Amino acid sequence: MTTATLGPSRLKLVGLLGALCTLGPLSVDMYLPAFPSMARELGTTAPQIQLSLTTFIIGLALGQLVVGPISDAVGRRKPLLIGLSAYVLFSLMAAIAPTALALAGIRLAQAFGVAAGFVVATAVARDMFSGMAMAKFMSMLMLVNGLGPVIAPVLGGQVLRLTSWRGTFLVLALIGTVLLVVLAMALPETHPEEKRAPANLKGTLRTFGGLLSDRFFVGYALAASFALGSLFAYVSGASFVLQNVFGLTPQQFSLVFGLNSFGILLAGSLNTWLTGRITPRVLLTAGLVMATAGGLGLLTAGLLGGNLLAFLPPLFLLTTSVGVLLPNAATLAMNRHPESAGSASALLGVLQFLAGGLVAPVVGAAGTSSVIPMATVMFGLTVAATLAFTVLTRGDKGITKDTDTIPEAAVEVAPH
Repeated sequence: MTTATLGPSRLKLVGLLGALCTLGPLSVDMYLPAFPSMARELGTTAPQIQLSLTTFIIGLALGQLVVGPISDAVGRRKPLLIGLSAYVLFSLMAAIAPTALALAGIRLAQAFGVAAGFVVATAVARDMFSGMAMAKFMSMLMLVNGLGPVIAPVLGGQVLRLTSWRGTFLVLALIGTVLLVVLAMALPETHPEEKRAPANLKGTLRTFGGLLSDRFFVGYALAASFALGSLFAYVSGASFVLQNVFGLTPQQFSLVFGLNSFGILLAGSLNTWLTGRITPRVLLTAGLVMATAGGLGLLTAGLLGGNLLAFLPPLFLLTTSVGVLLPNAATLAMNRHPESAGSASALLGVLQFLAGGLVAPVVGAAGTSSVIPMATVMFGLTVAATLAFTVLTRGDKGITKDTDTIPEAAVEVAPH
């Protein structure tokens, strides 16, 4: 095998992987403003529309289980490019879905393409960096990724001015096509053949078993998963709560949703600046405190019958906490297993998105005529995240200094 030296700048790599990661938020958030109109057009109920979100999240989880070990065996590029091609195809199919159940099935398949992107982005980061260097890189990646939730609902609201919800899936197909072309041209292979492990079921199960037996890894993964589940409870229920309970229009909802997502972006910026000055474990603790305080504020506002102005500040605090919480939890978990970065990334993603997939229908089934069901679920999950972190990661010092950085120029890549 011939090799080539990898020399893209760190900012270029952040841009490539960040753009890849935005596909997930775009796929989830762009069509949220259309939930009520989708229910009317397809002649169905809110929980059935929310099912398309649930199946998408489950597809993300299952897809990562498949793609993670494959990327450890065959490299990062092939699974990514195949996944993005499938994403484009199923986005086009979603645009012509005749029923809510058909859409839910298509979204399950569409999610496998996004799963490939999530796994590869995190695995590439672990291929190239470790220690505090990875913490800094993951924070920068989260910062770019944070643009997705900011842009998606606003873009979705504007698309709805011009067309129906079906047009949002055509736009997603176009975005997927652009990403496919750009990444095929610009993203190098970071997992050379000599570091690959053959893919087989026994070896895959052994790897996953080893990860699950690591108490610290599980603790960080569950903290991130429960926190992300709280965010998905908001994503699933906010469209109905903000529009049906508080009377916002789809465009107004998009602006509120975008503002909360902008909070994630601001928190990511602050986290990037603080990384290296404060250890990831301390930053993760701060994020969990923010999330729990925001969840408690939401539940209190709901129980006291507060108006929109009472509801929005704690919601902003909780969503903002994700910008600090997720990159540090992911860094602390991934840093423990450099030898199986793809599988570790997959398992981390599975736990996160399974939590989200299970939460979405719970919020819908509990009712969308009040803020209390959504607020209760969100607060409960922030408490669960804090408990998982406190109990399971006790005794782990995390990352305390900048060691084991992999220089960009030292990484060899296969030709493509």
